[in-house]
Amino acid sequence: MTPVLVVNSGSSSFKYQLIDMDAEHVLASGLVERIGEPVGRSSHTVFAAPAEPGVPMATFTDATSERELPIPDHTAGFAVMLEAFAAHGPSLDAARPVAVGHRVVHGGARFFEPTLITPLVEINIDELSVLAPLHNPANLAGIRAARKAFPDVPHVAVFDTAFHQTLEPAAYTYAIDAELAAAHRIRRYGFHGTSHKYVSEAAAAFLGRDLASLRQIVFHLGNGASVTAIAGGRSIDTSMGLTPLEGLVMGTRSGDLDPAVLLQLSRRAGMSTDDLDDLLNKRSGLLGLAGSNDLRDIRAAIERGEERALLAFEVYVHRLRAYAGAYLAQLGGADVISFTAGVGENAPRVRAEALATLGFAGVEVDAERNEASARGIRIISTDASAVTVLVVPTDEEVEIARQSLQVARS
Repeated sequence: MTPVLVVNSGSSSFKYQLIDMDAEHVLASGLVERIGEPVGRSSHTVFAAPAEPGVPMATFTDATSERELPIPDHTAGFAVMLEAFAAHGPSLDAARPVAVGHRVVHGGARFFEPTLITPLVEINIDELSVLAPLHNPANLAGIRAARKAFPDVPHVAVFDTAFHQTLEPAAYTYAIDAELAAAHRIRRYGFHGTSHKYVSEAAAAFLGRDLASLRQIVFHLGNGASVTAIAGGRSIDTSMGLTPLEGLVMGTRSGDLDPAVLLQLSRRAGMSTDDLDDLLNKRSGLLGLAGSNDLRDIRAAIERGEERALLAFEVYVHRLRAYAGAYLAQLGGADVISFTAGVGENAPRVRAEALATLGFAGVEVDAERNEASARGIRIISTDASAVTVLVVPTDEEVEIARQSLQVARS
């Protein structure tokens, strides 16, 4: 058994998975939340053996336990997690992690690969908080608490931005004053890199194709959404930019926007910087257009005949098509298009509409395959399609564990 603990820490919560990397099987997972509130909450689930060899995560559980208690900070949260392992298993004496992998949102231009965490790396993650003020401080709080809980285990930072460090300057440079941009590290970084890397490699393996030979477009569609053009396993363009706000229409984020809109709202509506930040990140996207950030709600509203819901869906799809076309041009065509994450894996109408106009590029979606209820990686294009279209369930935790184990062994 080769256990790796994966931690994804937020400002008031953290998720964790203990994964046996010999079989890439999740042994246990949990959530510690409402950290710093009067009453916190934790849940811990122990997983049975996979139903089939090679299945990364079983849906069959031995037990789920829950607690409510004060959790004043992340260090206390990790103590609660350790208590859950001790009380409900698996035993961390028998399944002691050989590494702890941490999701870190922003690595700037400094980190382009998984990195062993040292005091200097912590300082760098902290300094990069200026680029991700809502994420990096929370990620760092989790790192520091985890290092106290597991002081003798290698801790590895896996950065959302790292996969996109292969972008060429033409793809990551904004056309503003160059000296000002350099002084404030303003450029496109891209996000969801761990997912895009996992999905592109899984697609190649599933098809039995050489990753280095493939031109791929990966749509990561969840509440946050991004699309990446990948040539030979390398990111060459991606929709998110300096922050995760740029690009596709998302659950609550606007995606692409004329910058003059902000100037207009500031001058005419008297909105402050914080007001605009809140508007674009929390009150825009599908929520702003249709009153809900959940596509299932929007689909139901469309069936009731609500025009604003239909418009929201059409705007959402319009942006998907725009990026698909752009990335076909950047790649010079595509061999594989993959959909992943909550919407990408579970919304056949979104997949069908996103690719409906790409027949000129050889894309043909099979309606029956696309609508079929199925789990796991699968083909949804026709046999005659020149481009293979896939649904690929993402597993960012396994990807983080893979990269962390590689660093720990090096």
